[in-house]
Amino acid sequence: MLVLPALILGFLLPLVLCIEDFYKLLDIDKSASDREIKRAYRLLSKKYHPDKNPGNESASEKFVQIAEAYDALSEPETRRIYDQYGYEGLKQHQQGGQGGRSHDPFDLFSRFFGGSGHFGHQSGQRRGPDMEVRVSVPLSDFYNGHEHEFSIEKQQICEECEGSGSADGTVETCGQCGGRGMVIQKHMLAPGIFQQVQMGCDKCAGKGKTIKHPCKVCGGSRVVKKTATHTLHVEKGMPKGSRIVYENEADESPDWVAGDLVVHVGEKEAEYGNDGQRTDGAFFRRKGRDMFWKEVLSLREAWMGDWERNLSHLDGHVVRLSRKRGEVIQPNQVEVIASEGMPVWLQEQEQSRAGEEEFGQLHVEYTVVLPDQVEKPMEKDFWALWEKWRKKIGVNLAKDSGRPPPTEHSEL
Repeated sequence: MLVLPALILGFLLPLVLCIEDFYKLLDIDKSASDREIKRAYRLLSKKYHPDKNPGNESASEKFVQIAEAYDALSEPETRRIYDQYGYEGLKQHQQGGQGGRSHDPFDLFSRFFGGSGHFGHQSGQRRGPDMEVRVSVPLSDFYNGHEHEFSIEKQQICEECEGSGSADGTVETCGQCGGRGMVIQKHMLAPGIFQQVQMGCDKCAGKGKTIKHPCKVCGGSRVVKKTATHTLHVEKGMPKGSRIVYENEADESPDWVAGDLVVHVGEKEAEYGNDGQRTDGAFFRRKGRDMFWKEVLSLREAWMGDWERNLSHLDGHVVRLSRKRGEVIQPNQVEVIASEGMPVWLQEQEQSRAGEEEFGQLHVEYTVVLPDQVEKPMEKDFWALWEKWRKKIGVNLAKDSGRPPPTEHSEL
């Protein structure tokens, strides 16, 4: 008795999986709206486009499948048939000529992004202008590596009309210019003397096409202003001012292939912590592979030694600074600590040491802070002690410096 249900289940299971296949391809739910379907196609068609994945047959097949999935789910009638009868039912509907559509995947891509449907800069195609933006990130992100999301407002092809500008998809050739976008007008300069002037067609605004029912979203302009979000990958040790190019991510138009979005990665100015206190990570400075830090010492620490400091680096590890008792630090003295600077950018590492993480140097400059004034008892003790040792070892700075002794000057 269990054989028949098992056979029915075995028959229905492939059908169920087939019904879900298009939705899985676009990574959306069955209840996805038209806007969500279009958004999924825009994202995935760029990701798997053959021009972005040369020699990758799997990506090329995925690109074709994504186009087919969008073609089926973007129309209410074909989506209903697919949901109810699956892939085979949809194919039968299309082969029967009952309103089914069949699109070249590159043609579909072209209607979304402009150009000929190919990603990149194909020869002979009109190319739109590049866009340049600056994104600033903190120094800690250059040290540790990080991902940032940033948004820009740019011109995009209208998703509602797919760049046609027409609400019903119907675009007609202009009857005044015959689709050329230009008309010839005659002007009489004098009796019997005429001049022919070529001018843009005022009926179609030089486009050569007219639309009876403009799209309600773009108003027939075929493009809209929208905010696009991108992910910026900041690699460890990446130089300040690096240029990262997002191919074909500039302003879109049905009339051209989108230019490139060029991001200049800069460094943010040093900041204080949320509590208003100084943070170690905000006061490092960078020059190439090396980093710089200023450490403040008191007079006693610089003169007598016997001190320790724990310097928190940009990734949280501790760099220990110290001097033993009796070790003197001169004002503005610089200590160089190896392998505590910036990570060496992977693209700049030597081939012989590829795979090993390299670091630059950390330069620690010591600033000695003197007291504004000395209390009288302390001043007497210091003076007496200084005079005692000066006389004992015979140090005379005025004499040893080689300068002439001071003389009295008469105003007369």
